[in-house]
Amino acid sequence: MNDLYRIGLEANAANYAPLTPLVFLDWCADVYPERLAIVHGERRFSWAQARERSRRLASALAARGVRRGHTVSVVAANTPEMIDAHFGVPMTGAVLNTINTRLDAATIAFTMDHAETKVLITDREFFPAVSGALRQCEVNPLVINIDDPEYDGPGELIGELGYESLLVGADPGYQRIEPTDEWQAISLNYTSGTTGNPKGVVYHHRGAHLNAIGNILTWNMPRHSVYLWTLPMFHCNGWCFPWTIAANVGTHVCLRRVDATAVFRLMREEHVTHFCGAPVVHNMLIQAPAELRAGVGRVSAMVAAAAPPVAMIEGMEQIGFDLTHVYGLTETYGPAAVCAKHEAWDELDIPARSQLAGRQGVRYLLEDGMTVLDQETGQPVPADGQTIGEIVFRGNITMRGYLKNPAATQDAFDGGWFHSGDLATLEPDGYVKIKDRAKDVIISGGENISSLEVEDVLYRHPAVALAGVVAVPDPTWGESPRAYVELTPGGQATEAELIEFCQASLPRFKVPRSVVFCQLPKTATGKIQKNILRDWARSADAIE
Repeated sequence: MNDLYRIGLEANAANYAPLTPLVFLDWCADVYPERLAIVHGERRFSWAQARERSRRLASALAARGVRRGHTVSVVAANTPEMIDAHFGVPMTGAVLNTINTRLDAATIAFTMDHAETKVLITDREFFPAVSGALRQCEVNPLVINIDDPEYDGPGELIGELGYESLLVGADPGYQRIEPTDEWQAISLNYTSGTTGNPKGVVYHHRGAHLNAIGNILTWNMPRHSVYLWTLPMFHCNGWCFPWTIAANVGTHVCLRRVDATAVFRLMREEHVTHFCGAPVVHNMLIQAPAELRAGVGRVSAMVAAAAPPVAMIEGMEQIGFDLTHVYGLTETYGPAAVCAKHEAWDELDIPARSQLAGRQGVRYLLEDGMTVLDQETGQPVPADGQTIGEIVFRGNITMRGYLKNPAATQDAFDGGWFHSGDLATLEPDGYVKIKDRAKDVIISGGENISSLEVEDVLYRHPAVALAGVVAVPDPTWGESPRAYVELTPGGQATEAELIEFCQASLPRFKVPRSVVFCQLPKTATGKIQKNILRDWARSADAIE
């Protein structure tokens, strides 16, 4: 039987175009060319100027050989150049790789080698790690320097090619290279797993487009919102908000370094309406002197990372912020679940309301599915709030896969779902609540820390026989790493000595905040029982 609705009705240029977030920039610049797009210190750019900067960047990259499928890496703070890159790099057909500015030289080198970086755009603040990485890596990228006038600290430029001078000689009318299809890679984000080896998570144009729109719909953002960049743009492409703010025709308010005085000042001066961040950012605002908040209106805040403490949720409400809790992973473009609020919750007291708001919630509007599966049967667990399973996702805002790692990709997509590795229950109202982490990953200040990576460093110390690293509750960072160490017979070491030893090999945020010397619990075969260590870390005595 003929399908009357397909014959002769194939897609063509008149009725189909691959989804891409690049279209948002054109719409802004065409419809609201003079509207304020970017604020950074004394620098202010309209949407017409923002498009011109991105086009000039794309033109300059293309003139230097950047083509479809090439990788352009960026090590930079939350500055206008990062916004330029989110549009200008994919305009050439290339893939944007934003690198965590907190990483050490060896990890940056690994990332650039694995990504086969052709061009590196970097801010002089990060000269020590970046210059060290360039000495270690096998690739030899063209280096472009950002010299931000808002930065007056130490640092050096690498080579002589400056970002702003690069734009001056480029074509402001550059026409972007359209994606061959919407599954074409737009960005590459690296995430550390329990092995300590970063995995390259590939985002596609379709997912970036849809999650950018999903942020607006899920957060109920009014057009022309003013967004403060307290969330690093290197983290999951800033949860897709560089593209979201263009779709919203809003204003980016850039911020190099987060501190309470600067945050409240910008909120007041720029009339900020929205910001995102890990629990550490929200705790900082709660603990800030009340006088800093003077003149700040009601602002919408979004929090993610480890399950936020109820006290933090209560605190944000008490100081007048409208907090939304989201959940996701690098593999889901950042937030793919939201603890959607209900009017009935308004009738509850703050503690009860905060308990409900602290759950991981339900799928994003533009994610097709989210549930909790029994790890033995692969079937959804009952919605009883008791049965534990693994959180899984499926849909258009799930990664394309892991770069050069088909085995890990296949494992992640087993059974037609993306497996998060997080253990949770399904509540009677259909909301998901995390109970534990299947993987030994510590989430501190929104950043993943591989416990095995930290343990590997500890094992290098001659006095360490066994080491187990787990998350301990942290009122500032959500979680922080704690090391449990068993010394060799006759071996001697102090807590301060081991912390200093780790600092020589790890970025600061991965270094254990505390070390406990003990006989580690082991199975009959000698395997360290991490579940017991986690119980110790979560005990009342562990919360300092």
